Amino acid sequence: MTTSDQSEVHPRSLTELAERARFVRLETLRLSRIAGAGHYSSTFSAAELLVTLYYAHLRIDPASPTWPERDRFVLSKGHPALLDSYTRLGSAFGDHPDMKRIPGIDFSSGSLGHGLSIALGMALAGRIQRRDYHIYCLLGDGELHEGQVWEAAMAAGHFGTASLVAIVDRNQLCIDGRTDDIMAVEPMRERFVSFGWKVQRIDGHDLGQISDALAAAASTTSGRPQLIIADTIKGRGVDFMEHSLDWHVGNLVGEDYEAAEAQIRRGLQPPAGRP
Repeated sequence: MTTSDQSEVHPRSLTELAERARFVRLETLRLSRIAGAGHYSSTFSAAELLVTLYYAHLRIDPASPTWPERDRFVLSKGHPALLDSYTRLGSAFGDHPDMKRIPGIDFSSGSLGHGLSIALGMALAGRIQRRDYHIYCLLGDGELHEGQVWEAAMAAGHFGTASLVAIVDRNQLCIDGRTDDIMAVEPMRERFVSFGWKVQRIDGHDLGQISDALAAAASTTSGRPQLIIADTIKGRGVDFMEHSLDWHVGNLVGEDYEAAEAQIRRGLQPPAGRP
């Protein structure tokens, strides 16, 4: 499959991507209700990032999930993974994605902090095999508390793995509290630059900025690994979830469920302090 073939199955407008992001949020509500709990806010913060990757950028063939030339995607923050039989007895779809049971999953995530190392290994393997695919790794900012992430970041810079693109969902919250209260991860740009990375910082809910950043990262000739710091809002799209620690995992019921669904269907509104 060629790049031109891929463009025929990708949405051609930001409006279509916005509708897919809305669908991701609505499905998160629906499937979490079936399961009795779900990771709402960390899925909502990454919705625009995920749909832009899958529907407008990744070189993949859904009919051929093991295509050798495909781009690889590592969902290091593995909790935003939901499908219809999610967590049901006998289902392949557990709380986190499983590469041995689900075609198209490149890495079984769950224990956080491992994804960047795996993605680096894929980049080095692609170099040895002389393949031109890119590897995209989506990390949560809370993962940056893990020492293994920084070992991988240092090694990626040392080996000049230009095919590696890391994206940090910088929503500033993790299950234990504010990320920088627990262990400061800023200045993030300067830290990665010091390890030899090329860094962009964007609004992680702005589909145009996401698309431009991914295109720039994929076309770089710098010979350096790429980092996209995506500033996001945990719980984005539902006002009582935004900036809240209470909905990292939970179960919406009754009026709360109806209110969340209504807000998502109305569409994203500018958050407080943002035009």
